[in-house]
Formats: sequence, structure tokens, C-alpha cells
Amino acid sequence: MTDINELMKQAKQMQEKFQEAQAEAAKRSVIGESGAGLVKIEVGGRYDVRRVEIDPDVMKEDKEMVEDLVAAAFNDAVKKLEETNKDTMSQMASGFQMPEGFKFPF
Repeated sequence: MTDINELMKQAKQMQEKFQEAQAEAAKRSVIGESGAGLVKIEVGGRYDVRRVEIDPDVMKEDKEMVEDLVAAAFNDAVKKLEETNKDTMSQMASGFQMPEGFKFPF
């Protein structure tokens, strides 16, 4: 059986690493694309749009097509950001010894 003091020590370490991971995530950014790169959107770690790049040829299309491409690029960026954050959290938690039967939610 794992010592309660050891568990508390690990919990404190995990909390510190979690705070560090949150700070790093806020600095992170990813680029989502759609239309084979015709629309690119850079999204920051707090899901803030930092930059939108639209190829001039796209502007010749109808309004709905442009809107769909922007939405798809944003969704691509969010998906990439979530995957990156999930990977970071999984790596952070992998080094901690949990009691038998204890499971993380991810």
C-alpha cells in the first residue's frame, strides 16, 4: 500500500507541473488549415485567434464558401490544440505512481 505522505507529495508535484503546463499551453499556438492551405488560422493556447490568412483567390468565391473555409480552418486549429494539450497532460501524469485501482479521467 502506498504511504499517504508519499501520495500528498506526489499530488503537490502534480499540481506544480499542472500549473506549469497551463502556463505553457497559454503561450502555445497552432495553425489550422482548410482548402488545401488556402485558409490558415493561427489559434493561441487560450483559443484566441491570433491571425487569419486567406488566399486572394478564395475571395473570388461566394460568401458561404469563404465562411465554410474559415470555420473549417478554425476547427482544424482547435483540434490540433486539444490534441497537443492532451498529449502534454498525459506525459505529465505518466511519471506519478498512483495507488492500485486509481485511474485518471484521461
